[in-house]
Amino acid sequence: MKLEIQALEDNNTWEIVDLPPVKNAIGSKWVYKIKYKANGEVERFKVRLVAKGDLEEEVYMKMPEGFQQKGQYKKPEGMVIVLIYVDDLLITGDSERMISEEKEVLHRQFKIKDLGELKYFLGIEVLRPKQGVLLNQRKYILELISEIGLAGAKPVLTLLESNIKLALVEYDKVGGISGDMVVQDATLYQRLVGKLMYATITRPDISYDVQTLSQFMQMPKRSHLEVTYRVVRYLKGLVGQGVWLRPQTNTDLVCWCDLDWATCPNTRRSVTGYVVQFGGSLISWKSKKQYTVSRSSTEAEYRSMASAVADLT
Repeated sequence: MKLEIQALEDNNTWEIVDLPPVKNAIGSKWVYKIKYKANGEVERFKVRLVAKGDLEEEVYMKMPEGFQQKGQYKKPEGMVIVLIYVDDLLITGDSERMISEEKEVLHRQFKIKDLGELKYFLGIEVLRPKQGVLLNQRKYILELISEIGLAGAKPVLTLLESNIKLALVEYDKVGGISGDMVVQDATLYQRLVGKLMYATITRPDISYDVQTLSQFMQMPKRSHLEVTYRVVRYLKGLVGQGVWLRPQTNTDLVCWCDLDWATCPNTRRSVTGYVVQFGGSLISWKSKKQYTVSRSSTEAEYRSMASAVADLT
């Protein structure tokens, strides 16, 4: 930022002046575009406003954050991030002073209530020991277990049984398979799978199973419903498990990906899975079916890596 501002000054891109009474200054967040002449001088300075085209006239802009006067630039103290969900706000950042100022600004405008240090947000419990931060959904999962009547059920240690292949109703008809009845109330299955999808926020270990179950939302069978109950029983055995974020100086971004070749019996498409670590902490994960059929496991591997890199980028 310092070098960028210095370059703009050297090319006389702008001049620091007092704002005339009849003029309004735009924020420095707008994207600027500079066009140079053949001799290197600035021909014009354009400010592009979102969805309003280009302005090729005299423009007054507020000085960027940290810019004090010509030739001087002070690094901003920190940054503040605000996460908004309906009427809930999560404010975080690396400067306590800036966080306090942000709260004061919001309170003056909207009369917000400060609940203090983050402990619980949208079903996610935040534990803050000295070694880092632990995110889990213990309360959410316990409520889910109680809601579907599995409070007295015995937990299981594994998810999907080995070599189990869940299929569509049409697949059973073609193969002459009978006995696996369609669930009469599909909304029960849909709500349960939706709740399990939300549980994947802190439980990456069930991502593959939930991705598999989400393929049968329109016409679920009895076998599909039994597997969802098994996933809930698995969560019951590890109800306090979550995502551990460790404070480290390591800032390496590492992605691990793998796949199951032609694992879907209905489409013969492969399933890609990947996890992303930042400095040793797990920050992102996904399991999804590939868009096309791969003729070999090698082709599927390349598709898996390409998909993971694209999402990572």
